[in-house]
Amino acid sequence: MDYIFESQEYKTNRKLYVIQAALEYFISLALTDAFLAKVLTSLGISDSVIGIVSSFISLAFVFQILTSLVARIRLKTKTLVILFDTVSNVLFMSLYFVPFLPVSPELRKVLAVFAILLAYAVKYPVSSIMFKWHNSFVSPYHRARFSANKEMISLISGIAFTTLLGFAVDKFEGMGSIKGAFLFIAITLFVITIFNFLAIFNVTDEPKSDNKVVKKSFKNILDNTIFNKNYRNVIIAGAMWEFARYFSVGFMGTFKTNDLMISVFAIQVINMAASMVRLIFSKPVARYSDKNSFAKGLQLGITIAMVSFLVNIFTTNATWYLVVIFTVLFQTAFAGITANTFNICYSYVDAEYVTDAMAVKNCICGIVGFVASVIGGVILNYVQGNGNMFMGIPMYGQQLLSAGSFVICLGAVLFIKFVVSKQKVMVQ
Repeated sequence: MDYIFESQEYKTNRKLYVIQAALEYFISLALTDAFLAKVLTSLGISDSVIGIVSSFISLAFVFQILTSLVARIRLKTKTLVILFDTVSNVLFMSLYFVPFLPVSPELRKVLAVFAILLAYAVKYPVSSIMFKWHNSFVSPYHRARFSANKEMISLISGIAFTTLLGFAVDKFEGMGSIKGAFLFIAITLFVITIFNFLAIFNVTDEPKSDNKVVKKSFKNILDNTIFNKNYRNVIIAGAMWEFARYFSVGFMGTFKTNDLMISVFAIQVINMAASMVRLIFSKPVARYSDKNSFAKGLQLGITIAMVSFLVNIFTTNATWYLVVIFTVLFQTAFAGITANTFNICYSYVDAEYVTDAMAVKNCICGIVGFVASVIGGVILNYVQGNGNMFMGIPMYGQQLLSAGSFVICLGAVLFIKFVVSKQKVMVQ
């Protein structure tokens, strides 16, 4: 019954969903790229390890396998989500307090890595639950377009957020007070966490009938996810993309700041330009996905990412401007990747098992992504240890890793085109 989606209650819930998504996006921005590289570098953590730490988001997806167990906790959906999500955000904030701790440098490194991993470990067991809950207020016929609008608002506000944050970090660093920058980020994250809590708190909880724990056997979950051939192909495609992504992207933060010598503020300006381009393509790609399929929208997104990795193969100090093109293309790719990665679950899995399907896929893809980052870290160490040379050819490790990402993306695009997109789609 489509009319219910036009009710005032559902419209209000969708607005709160959009606000909350933007606030979560702000927090993620403060924990990636140049910001994360700055705080971890200040603690004496190497480039290769920073790349692996940047990929903890991938490893943390493993904890989504606990989603079914967490869902059995006798708490309302809203209470469950607020509890886990808020604790996670506080842990993220704590990362920027680590440089102030009166402990040994080695212990600071351990605590920083522990804070990040634990934050993701707490967040992801409820992320699928929150997605399904919030998405229940969106019409199944407009999911891609709603996701695009939500994403556009996050991007526009995220541009302002990262620009101001980048400006502040450069100002503090220019005054010789990098710790002042970390304190500023920590306080900012604390304020965002409060508003994020309020946004989730004001969303209507799931109806009691939907809130009852439906006990599914492990066999039923496997039959409807891994043993579902159509969805298994989605998992394979997702794993290929995550491998390509985490094989190289986690090492780009230090590449920009340490090798290309680009300032944090300049990096945020580049990211701002990339976000603006992504904004332009968000709605057209969403309409394309709603009209054709989430699989074809995903294929388009990964194709754009593939081109971005091709460009990055040629990025050096002399051609530093290519990192701008790489960033623009890579960010634009997510206009077709982000929403479709989630929405594609509805195409091949019964609605009752969508949450479980997301958890299983993200767990498998998370392991693959983290393994890719470890392999990428080993390769980067090897190239740097040989004076930025590989097989007698002068190059940065990130160039070589981008070549690997390009090849894997090509495989993912072909697999989606000739296998996934040919499968029968469910509308639910």
